[in-house]
Amino acid sequence: MSRILSYREALREGLDEELARDPNVVLMGEEVAQYNGAYKVTEGLWKKWGDKRVVDTPISEAGFIGMGIGASMLGIRPVMELMFWSFHSVAFDQLVNNAANVRYMSGGLANCPIVVRGPANGGTGVGATHSHIPEGMFAAFPGLKVCAPATPSDVKGLIKAAIRDNDPVYVMENTLLYGMTGEVPDPADGDHVVPLGLADIKREGSDISIIAHGRSVIHALEAAETLQKEHNINAEVLDLRSIRPLDQDAILKTVKKTNRVLLVDESKGFGGVSAMVSHLIQEHAFDYLDAPIKRVTTIDAPAIYSPHIEHEQLPNPRRIVERVLGMA
Repeated sequence: MSRILSYREALREGLDEELARDPNVVLMGEEVAQYNGAYKVTEGLWKKWGDKRVVDTPISEAGFIGMGIGASMLGIRPVMELMFWSFHSVAFDQLVNNAANVRYMSGGLANCPIVVRGPANGGTGVGATHSHIPEGMFAAFPGLKVCAPATPSDVKGLIKAAIRDNDPVYVMENTLLYGMTGEVPDPADGDHVVPLGLADIKREGSDISIIAHGRSVIHALEAAETLQKEHNINAEVLDLRSIRPLDQDAILKTVKKTNRVLLVDESKGFGGVSAMVSHLIQEHAFDYLDAPIKRVTTIDAPAIYSPHIEHEQLPNPRRIVERVLGMA
């Protein structure tokens, strides 16, 4: 059986279940405890689990991320909330130089089972310094794992997998998804865990593969419905879910099935996740393509403050539909 939960509720349920399952799991971040979280993701967890399991930190990302990395090396499984992933830059040494390399530099003697989670998106009118989408950047560093859940079911399953993983896992959420609802398996039916590195077909199709992650999956699904109803184009939508490890087999399978591909990525077009996916397709499935690979990405400029212009800067269903029609 399944229930209808919001993305926020499903994420909270996953955190709650892991706090119950493993006494070494702790939640830390700015305002995660008494204030119930800046986005109310951790609402009620401080009252339930107390000061030692849900901990408010000072406004110092470099400090508390560094503390979490040290704690993880000693057997704790910290889940650290960044109020915005844009604040990664003040903890870059900790997130990249330390967490990513601990296992390698120790010859496998020390693990770093830390989870860092929080919003990584534009579209909320908070300006260029609070709207970064850095999953492609972090995925470029060996030793780090990165995921970007698009649905309530996936965010619950992926946060649980991330917490149990012995490597650092960075979970990129989207504030515009927190209120979105969807079916989530009932805990009574078993432990719902979505493995890292496993993509998911969100919509079967035959004419073109739209490959996306995060909120871009929701846009892709809306665009696919428009393409079907108005243009008789049957689009398949593949949700990457996990950026690193990346499900190369699923990517190549859908491309070989439809022979056309559009990559939708909220990151900037220069580099990024879709650039890597494009390379994989070019290298391993070039002979299956009936048209060049196309992309819809965020227009290459700092996040625009004006809501109407920022909406057009980011991928949206209209831009996806127009790009698909331009491939005909």
